[in-house]
Amino acid sequence: MKFQHDGGATVVVDKGRRRFVQGLTAGSMLASLGLLSPGLLCAAPNPEVPVLEGPVFDLTIEEVAVNFTGQPGTATAINGSIPAPLLRMREGDDITIRVTNRLPVTSSVHWHGLILPANMDGVPGLSFAGIKPSETYVYRFRAAQSGTYWYHSHSGYQEQTGLYGSIIIEPRQADPVRYDRDYIVLLSDWSDDKPETIYARLKKLSHYYNTRERTLGDFVTEVDEQGLGKTLEDRKMWNDMRMSDRDISDVTGWTYTYLANGRTPTDGWEGVFRPGERVRLRFINGSAMTFFDVRMPGLKMEVVAADGQNIRPVKGIDEIRLGVAETYDVIVQPPAGAYTLFAQAIDRSGYARGTLTSQPGQKGAVPAMDPAPILTHADMGMGDMAGMDHSAMGHDMSQMGQPRVPVKTGPQVDMMAMMPMVRLNDPGIGLRNNGRRVLSYADIRNLTPTLDKRPPGREIELHLTGNMSRYMWSINGVKFADAKPIALKFGERVRITLINDTMMNHPIHLHGMWSELETGDPDYLPRKHTVIVQPGAKISYLVTADAMGQWAYHCHLLYHMEGMMRRVVVA
Repeated sequence: MKFQHDGGATVVVDKGRRRFVQGLTAGSMLASLGLLSPGLLCAAPNPEVPVLEGPVFDLTIEEVAVNFTGQPGTATAINGSIPAPLLRMREGDDITIRVTNRLPVTSSVHWHGLILPANMDGVPGLSFAGIKPSETYVYRFRAAQSGTYWYHSHSGYQEQTGLYGSIIIEPRQADPVRYDRDYIVLLSDWSDDKPETIYARLKKLSHYYNTRERTLGDFVTEVDEQGLGKTLEDRKMWNDMRMSDRDISDVTGWTYTYLANGRTPTDGWEGVFRPGERVRLRFINGSAMTFFDVRMPGLKMEVVAADGQNIRPVKGIDEIRLGVAETYDVIVQPPAGAYTLFAQAIDRSGYARGTLTSQPGQKGAVPAMDPAPILTHADMGMGDMAGMDHSAMGHDMSQMGQPRVPVKTGPQVDMMAMMPMVRLNDPGIGLRNNGRRVLSYADIRNLTPTLDKRPPGREIELHLTGNMSRYMWSINGVKFADAKPIALKFGERVRITLINDTMMNHPIHLHGMWSELETGDPDYLPRKHTVIVQPGAKISYLVTADAMGQWAYHCHLLYHMEGMMRRVVVA
């Protein structure tokens, strides 16, 4: 064994044989509970996911055999567990995490949302070279914040195959949120198909996993509801654009099984409470491609944190949309009984499930899924534009007007939003006017005042672009491999405005710095690490460039990331 140095971290090179772990499932790690101190047991997501307490952690990335669906498969795990162990640490502590790679390929771990030095961020090719097979990389950083976060691989498709876990950083001072019981709810998506197979299918046929295209029966229903003329006009518009109003998710329940804390909907996760307790649920969307709409029929939620940061409590919430990589903390105070935690995929092709119960083993009723959403003109950034010549969409871009910043037209771009609107109070497609109170970005205010109250010195406008039929994604019409870095001057204050020219929601994640969402109150800007940009919409946030180095900036949909990404350089 020898030691090398890489960017200030210690790399341990193990020349021993690689280890392939066979016969393990997510439930086989019960023995790992011996690592826990008694005080941490209540915080475990379920008895099968280990909890590790800092400030020093040892993690091993390895392959394991799993069976979520009745079909045996191979997954990527940490310490043999899917999800990976929950890491508990304390704000202000100096953290050491030794990550050993037992895979036959390079791996990595990114600490999503944590503010830390660039060489500790865990993105191969930007912040370090990655963790080679049989090597150990030692991450060292100070826990600069408190709250709910998560971690995942930033190498290949390993995040899709199981390499993700949760983080709780306890506040150094008294927690402003009062609660009696604490649970992580980590949502994810699993496929028995290899990620490479999924991506190859999308490249060949972008709607491969979409089983809800319009039918003759839909046509008859629409004629009955709105008349033949309007129906034909509507169908012609979509046909001219060569697009589908049912194009909600790239990858669906046709191949995905949706998990809550590693449990399938058949099994379900269970959290026990005593009647009247204030229960803190820390929701994390650790999926590769799935937006989840989360509710607990019979219970109102009080939202107390967004992306790990405390916010002014928002009470009386029935439902929350979690974009990929977002986190929300809520408080519920249930009376005796069993309450279903219902997390339906945005396209309504499946769901993850759990139960919050005062009686172990008691299950709540599972509600029916909502109708599958249908895209509208507004979701295309068009407003209500009846009579427009839609045949220009995606074919002759010169007829579509020019944005304020150059967007390279061509094969990378098949549409642009002509009337993008700020829609902070819009809960999003499939959630509008559903009879439930749904959290929106307009509801969120930071608990403490905005730290940097300087006005932005400049604005950076970025268009999220793509060609759905060819399954190509980009920013400003330029894919990551061909793009110049975004240069920020150390210490400057900038406004980033994102315009979504596509028909899909995109969760945009800036590494290393907070994205302070402009929700209407400049004195209490909520700090987020991941910002959802709705189809045909625009949104803006302020960034203080206070972190030197190279940082990733990308869509967090795994199969979009290759193209819809930029390198941000702060110098």
